[in-house]
Amino acid sequence: MIFTETGLAGAFIVDIERREDERGFFARSWCGEEFGARGLNPRVVQCSVSFNARKGTLRGMHYQAKPYEEAKLVRCTMGSLCDVIVDLRPDSRTFARHLTAVLTAENRRMLYVPEGFAHGFITLEDATEVFYQISEAYAPEAQRGFRWNDPAFGIVWPAEVRVISDRDRSYPDFRG
Repeated sequence: MIFTETGLAGAFIVDIERREDERGFFARSWCGEEFGARGLNPRVVQCSVSFNARKGTLRGMHYQAKPYEEAKLVRCTMGSLCDVIVDLRPDSRTFARHLTAVLTAENRRMLYVPEGFAHGFITLEDATEVFYQISEAYAPEAQRGFRWNDPAFGIVWPAEVRVISDRDRSYPDFRG
């Protein structure tokens, strides 16, 4: 696997290393030892899939409050999306900064999202599916979020929002 540091402390783009032959290719998409060697949380206790029927579906911005903070490894397995993360760790040198990454079924790119980050995405195609590996079990009482277009972060979404849940639409602005 190829780990590329992003501009946000602890967040990485993870690309597979393809071993190709006449059959196609083989690549490792997960190795706890490689994640741990870089100081990334290698724990996986839950995996989830999000299927999104329509282009312009926005999910976010979500995070889990302490002590249920999650690290996530996010990959698009069908279609394409623009993934967005925001560093919400007050003691971080990249606090309140965000990063966008285009994840597609073709590029097989993954985004490692550390604990203490909010996460969201918008689909760029119909029939987009997202696969998550998550370090903590979901705790409904720790579920938090902020408005997807909160001016404090200045996130520029690359597609028109066509589908969004009432919950995501009604989140308040972030109050650190």
